[in-house]
Amino acid sequence: MSCYNAKDLARSFRTVRANTIQIAEEIPEDKYSFRPAEGVRSVAETLAHLATSTGWPKDLHGPRLSAVDFSLFMGSLQKAQAYAESLTTKSAIVEALKKEGEDFASWLETLPDEVLEEHVNYPPGMEPPSKTRFEMLMSSKEHEMHHRGQLMLVERMLGITPHLTRRMQEAMAQMPQATVAKS
Repeated sequence: MSCYNAKDLARSFRTVRANTIQIAEEIPEDKYSFRPAEGVRSVAETLAHLATSTGWPKDLHGPRLSAVDFSLFMGSLQKAQAYAESLTTKSAIVEALKKEGEDFASWLETLPDEVLEEHVNYPPGMEPPSKTRFEMLMSSKEHEMHHRGQLMLVERMLGITPHLTRRMQEAMAQMPQATVAKS
């Protein structure tokens, strides 16, 4: 794992979580109940889901289980759902995003390369039959980025320009001035 280690994984997760937190802070609390379509999570439900989604990886990889256990997964999912349902205000959700994100990133930093290289088996019939802990832990970040993309679209629906778009627009606006200044 010499190319990308646990500290890199923790750093990149912190970046992703910081962007999620900024979105959570920018959406007004009176819009947290907004649901972009029937049967889809609301803003609050999506953010609470993200805040509580780091429990499963710690349940599986903390004790270094060698196989995915469906009952452990379901138990972890139920625990996360109960926690998510307890987050009923914007301030509680933002605080959980901060706390749980930092707890997860701090835990990631402690994992040695040997642990990240270990394979974890999936139940028979699943493909692939196993993945490395690194791959599985990377999927925590990918999961958050997936939902963050949804939240950025919701921001647009609410008339909010996402902060990453604003940053890019500001950088682009500075480019012609920088080019002219060099001439």
